[in-house]
Amino acid sequence: MATAKLKRKDIVEFIEPNIQTFHKKRLDNLLKLSLTKILKRKNPYLFKAKALDTAHDLVKTILDAHLSSQEEGIFGGFLEELAIFICGRVYKGRKSSTEGIDLELDKDGKRYVVSIKSGPNWGNSRQIAKMKDDFKKAKRILRTNHKGITAVAVEGCCYGKDNNPDKGDHHKFCGQRFWEFISGDANLYTDIIEPLGHKAKERNTKFMKEYAKVINKFTMEFMKDYCDKDGAILWKELVKFNSGKS
Repeated sequence: MATAKLKRKDIVEFIEPNIQTFHKKRLDNLLKLSLTKILKRKNPYLFKAKALDTAHDLVKTILDAHLSSQEEGIFGGFLEELAIFICGRVYKGRKSSTEGIDLELDKDGKRYVVSIKSGPNWGNSRQIAKMKDDFKKAKRILRTNHKGITAVAVEGCCYGKDNNPDKGDHHKFCGQRFWEFISGDANLYTDIIEPLGHKAKERNTKFMKEYAKVINKFTMEFMKDYCDKDGAILWKELVKFNSGKS
């Protein structure tokens, strides 16, 4: 049973300052990047296969792929914090200290151990197996420390759908199901979207100004090191830098 009713004001007051931290981290990560760092991490064979033959297009594609991956991680961390905050208000849910478990809560006479993910397709088979192993360990610890407790494992995905939540050894709640599970509110998943846009346009304008500078700077650096005097990309030199023996 819920211990408190969730107020929209509480959600807004949590999201608005904390979403600014997301924007700050996003900008800070952009400004800390170097061309060599992103060139080392991306597949040059793929870009050759995609016929990216202009320095600007190649640099932009590599940079965008790197930033997208980073942003997913940063925003996933924010959503995890939001979920724990909301569950804490409604069910006295708390951040778990158990390896692989993000959230614990008591509901309907059961102890739920939750691993929070961004979306339903978050991991490969090995990562999913690791999550299931973490669930087994967490439930074993709970049964040892709390005799007679019913422990239930939940894979909670902040967006997406999975219409078959019963996975046998655990439940998988995605999107609306997840946000309702931690709050008791079937409409929460749509209610949180509006405050996420707080100052987003202003923040994004600032980000794009710095992004343009980085694109121009990296393009000049790339042409200096990986283009010939006629402007053609020196693919062999790029591959040597990315994959050659040190």
